[in-house]
Amino acid sequence: MTGAASWFVEQPLAEPPAEASASFERLYRAFLSARAALGLALVAAQLITAILGTPPARSTLALSVSYAVAALALWLAPQLRQGASAPSLARISSPHWWSAIGIDLVLFGALHALDPSGVNYGALFVMPVLMAAVLSPRLLALATAAMATLGLLAAAAWALLSGVGVGLRMTQAGLVGGGLFAVSLLASELSARLAREEKAARGSLALARQQEQLNRLVIDEMQEGVLVVDRRGRVRAMNPAARILLGAASGELSWQLRGRSDWQPLVLALEQAYAGSPNGIGAELDVALALDSGASRSLRLRLRFTRQREGSEELCVLFVEDNRELLARTRQEKLAAMGRVSAGIAHEIRNPLAAIAQANALIAEDVAGMRAEQLTQMVASNVQRLKRLVDDVSELAPGVQPDTQALDVGAIVQETCSEWTRVNDVRPGEQSRFRLQIAAPGLIGLFDAEHLRRVLVNLLDNAHRHAEPGAGAIRVALDREGETLNLVVRSAGPPVPPEIERHLFEPFFSTRSRGSGLGLYICRELCERHGAHIDYRRAADSAANEFCVRLRTPASA
Repeated sequence: MTGAASWFVEQPLAEPPAEASASFERLYRAFLSARAALGLALVAAQLITAILGTPPARSTLALSVSYAVAALALWLAPQLRQGASAPSLARISSPHWWSAIGIDLVLFGALHALDPSGVNYGALFVMPVLMAAVLSPRLLALATAAMATLGLLAAAAWALLSGVGVGLRMTQAGLVGGGLFAVSLLASELSARLAREEKAARGSLALARQQEQLNRLVIDEMQEGVLVVDRRGRVRAMNPAARILLGAASGELSWQLRGRSDWQPLVLALEQAYAGSPNGIGAELDVALALDSGASRSLRLRLRFTRQREGSEELCVLFVEDNRELLARTRQEKLAAMGRVSAGIAHEIRNPLAAIAQANALIAEDVAGMRAEQLTQMVASNVQRLKRLVDDVSELAPGVQPDTQALDVGAIVQETCSEWTRVNDVRPGEQSRFRLQIAAPGLIGLFDAEHLRRVLVNLLDNAHRHAEPGAGAIRVALDREGETLNLVVRSAGPPVPPEIERHLFEPFFSTRSRGSGLGLYICRELCERHGAHIDYRRAADSAANEFCVRLRTPASA
């Protein structure tokens, strides 16, 4: 179709079909109700004329009643308008076009031509012309106006043949016909303009909804808690992280900060911020919450304010973080930087250390049997200690890609334990300090063979140092639980004090004066590289300490 299209001819190209259909149905029913009202008004006008003493002609009354019945039937009976759509009203051959527009042209034309009283019914043609201009293409709308004008001219020609008011009828027909063309053009142009504006509005609304969904998704996935609070202390929005930090129930739809005693520090901070932070400037402060659940949290708050405009309410956006997580993140950043520096230093130390070891071995050969031999042994012992420290630091060098493979974990554990007992002179037997239990052969896990040996040896060395004397004081158990393998190293002894437990996996933390403090830290780092997890726990019988390594299996990968 050429030219500016009407409302519903252009809309299917820009709107989803469901929205275009709903809009068409809404306007279509509005026009049908207007036609029904017009039909009732025609019948009422004829009755009023009869009451006033001027009975209408039978033909006029019959046409008015016929139009009212047809209009009411189409308005009240859904089955009569079933299938009506913008494309069906875009064709003059469509029965829907004739039932809604064509019948108006025919009946109004007959009413205008056959009424003997000379009443001008030309204004009634505005209804079908306007309906065609809004619901049909412009060309068909102009054709409708032309048909209405031809009907008026035909009535004027009939008057010419009858010799009644020829000049007046022709003048009226021309003026009304010109008006109908003007109404058709203006209504068609307005409908096309409204179609474009609605298209832009729907596009903007869709973009706004999409942006809202993206913002909500981003905020919901943030590790940092986010709250939006008004001056009355009512929480307008709260993401899941903030709900966890504040201990809010997940089913609540709204929250009132002043409604809970354990949130009063937040209320005080909010009031102070509202009082002294205009123009969107916020504050940063720490608050301590003692939650109703019994937990206590130290939170870092960052408050920011929306700029208040006329007619809008000022809101406060609170960003909430757990101070423990902030400290942990800061500590991790420092550890990462320290790891890079340490790896570089270890690399530089390795070559001189090898030279010292070789020189000491040559000196030891020359002083064999002399008193200086003890000095060479001392040097050799410390060289080995430094070498182990260098190896530990190098193992943690950043950027090393893990070589995770499917391994027979049971075979590697058995081989490593046998070698460890031989090196540490742990004798087998009923009274041995060491016990090994593997639930089944062929337990497959995801790890690196050398890294798994390193983790197990570190845990065994740690157990050997802290286990009490006695048979079975050190135990290693391997079993399968669901889609993970559990490797447990148990050492009998008193529980680890709380002040030490919180630092177990930190680097360079050791309770021994000659310890490097890297053993458990290396275990954790290697486990994380291969998707495993290690933690400390007190044994169920409260008689031993246990370190449990949970390894992934191929089924869980």
